[in-house]
Amino acid sequence: MGVILADIELANARQDDLLPMTVNALVDTGAVHMCIPQHVANQLQLPMLNRREVTVANGATQMVDYVGPIRVRFANRECLVGALVLGDQPLLGAIPMEDMDLVVSPSRQTVTVNPASPNIAMSLAMGVRPATEDKN
Repeated sequence: MGVILADIELANARQDDLLPMTVNALVDTGAVHMCIPQHVANQLQLPMLNRREVTVANGATQMVDYVGPIRVRFANRECLVGALVLGDQPLLGAIPMEDMDLVVSPSRQTVTVNPASPNIAMSLAMGVRPATEDKN
């Protein structure tokens, strides 16, 4: 599929007086979380909420800080998430992509809002099965 990058805006959800920052994030549908480098966590003054043990791409595990809440914006979408402090480039994982209802176009190597819901993010809140017809 190739490398997909997206410009996203990050902000400290608890400190409106801090300016948000735009970063070029790696879009990774195989990753779960939002990941940010230490310098982004520092600039946004994000407090450490706890530490997490994570498995990285090469299979190694390590302990990392989990910070937040962080406000993530892409196009006309926004979500609040925690972020792992890891690596040297921001990474947009499945949780924020699902929360903002974003889709990846492998052929165009882009991320975009879901064309089936262009104006407002849609999501599955509960896995409820449709009622079946009573055959009596």
